Amino acid sequence: MTLSVVSPLEQVNSDAAPVSAVERRKTTLQQLLSLGQSATGAETLQTQARDRLADLAIPSTKVEAWRFTDLTLLLDRSFVAAPATAEADFVEPLLLADVPLRAVFVDGQFQPALSSTEWPEGLSLTVGFDAAIAQNLLADDLFATLNTAGFGQAAVIRVAAGAAIAQPLHLLWISSSTSETAFSQPRALIELGANSALTLIEDFAPLGNDCTADYFVNTVTEIQLGANAQLQHSRVQRDGDRAVHIGTTAVQQERDSRYHGIAISTGAQLSRHNYLAAQNGSQAETVLDGLSLADGDRLVDTHSGIFFNQPHGRSQQLHKCIASDRGRAVFSGRVVVPQIAQQTDAAQLSRNLLLSSRARIDTKPQLEIVADDVKCSHGATVSQLSEDEIFYLQSRGLDQAAATHLLIEAFAGEILQKLPSTQLREALSRCVSCRAERPESSSAS
Repeated sequence: MTLSVVSPLEQVNSDAAPVSAVERRKTTLQQLLSLGQSATGAETLQTQARDRLADLAIPSTKVEAWRFTDLTLLLDRSFVAAPATAEADFVEPLLLADVPLRAVFVDGQFQPALSSTEWPEGLSLTVGFDAAIAQNLLADDLFATLNTAGFGQAAVIRVAAGAAIAQPLHLLWISSSTSETAFSQPRALIELGANSALTLIEDFAPLGNDCTADYFVNTVTEIQLGANAQLQHSRVQRDGDRAVHIGTTAVQQERDSRYHGIAISTGAQLSRHNYLAAQNGSQAETVLDGLSLADGDRLVDTHSGIFFNQPHGRSQQLHKCIASDRGRAVFSGRVVVPQIAQQTDAAQLSRNLLLSSRARIDTKPQLEIVADDVKCSHGATVSQLSEDEIFYLQSRGLDQAAATHLLIEAFAGEILQKLPSTQLREALSRCVSCRAERPESSSAS
């Protein structure tokens, strides 16, 4: 006998005919689409995006790109537009004292009273639509298209050619919750002119640092690096434990540019990050570092792609996952080297730590190489804490709990130490240690 659970969104009454899984997925997508906003000047772009979504549905695990990430929980929630308001007292816990230059958005809406009023010369922020938005996104990225169809404001950050901004910038995206699942769609465009430099911390967090907050945030950040530009970009996802976070980061690099991305995911009940970098000029460099924490019944998914479209490119990627209790972490990383990309130097490594017999990590590093004059490598490891290492630390006077803490801290610290904010680094280190070492739940898996 098959039991069919019908979402309250579609079940009109007890006598209604069962709704198919496909129809439920279509209905949920259309509800999310109906909650979208309109950006002045983006009417044509947003109409085109809505038209592409008209006959589509929330993807199922039968779709290869979503094979390990079940979005069924979206079908069982009722969504409302996020309120986009916040009092300063609830924002204060999220501010970084060592990064005073900031732009604060609540539910995708700019908060000038909470943001910096004086900006360094060569760095600018405008809020609204820009013609460069959505020029380089994949047309088949459903959630990026949903964001394009319904974002209300975009944060457009530009660094002038030749400007090297000494101060890091904190781009803080705050999400609020209501009695139902609040839905918001932050959007950003980051452009660095030729020979410029910027350090950016992009930070996603719940209002008031409320770990119980329930919301759905669907975010897109587009990044354009001019010739010889340099961006250090930290992306921190520390959303509430009941939240859903789906995000796309799309990077376009010109000749001699250098992009260093650090992606940390410690929050949300379900999160997915599509991380794409395209080298469109020769001798560009891409470095992607990542850390994902899946504790409790959390699912954390990272899909990355590095695309070499010119010769003499370099890339280095290290992605780490920690899974405890019944958590599940997913990493799928593509490195694509076509015939034109001769003398490419690319290295990719996935390192994973399992702390529970019920936890699961799916890792899939991929090299797709057509060019013949290249230096490329990839690898993956999945391991548990070493009993020998724990024994050694105990022989030096540490108890088992302290030894375990030290090993987990060292595993995560290789990524966390690269963050430009000491305050953020220490907060995330405490978060990782606390959650990873939490006793396993007794509920059935």
